[in-house]
Amino acid sequence: MDDTLRDTFWRAFAASPFLMIKRTEAPGHAEPMTALLDREAHHALWFFAARTNRIAAGGAAMAQIMTKDHDVFACLSGTLVEETDPAVRARHWSNAVEAWFPDGETDTANVPMLRLDIADAEVWTADMGLKGAFKLLTGKPLNPADAGAHATGPV
Repeated sequence: MDDTLRDTFWRAFAASPFLMIKRTEAPGHAEPMTALLDREAHHALWFFAARTNRIAAGGAAMAQIMTKDHDVFACLSGTLVEETDPAVRARHWSNAVEAWFPDGETDTANVPMLRLDIADAEVWTADMGLKGAFKLLTGKPLNPADAGAHATGPV
């Protein structure tokens, strides 16, 4: 994946850090989570979840992303593990997190911090441009390359 597409993905995701995530081996559907991003760690995402949450057991996982302006779409695969570094936990704790988990930052028994170590990704950008939008509106043949970029690999 080239640096431009990678940068586009991370900027759009930082502006709208919501995704649907599911443990690969678990039955059932994916669920919405708010990802906690770290500019220095582009190969990991963090989440706070209740110990009883369906992703809390960890393991292989897949997450789907559609950013706020619907201009970036991605599918991430990786491994969910419990984050045990208290400094990382403290850095990501916020009033918004506390609203979900009022027993506080130190309630690690009931509120683990999970990290998704990203192994692979597939990213699409939607950038129709004026010419592509005209073709779409008028039913003219549209070349997929005119609709945006697509790449696989590490993010």
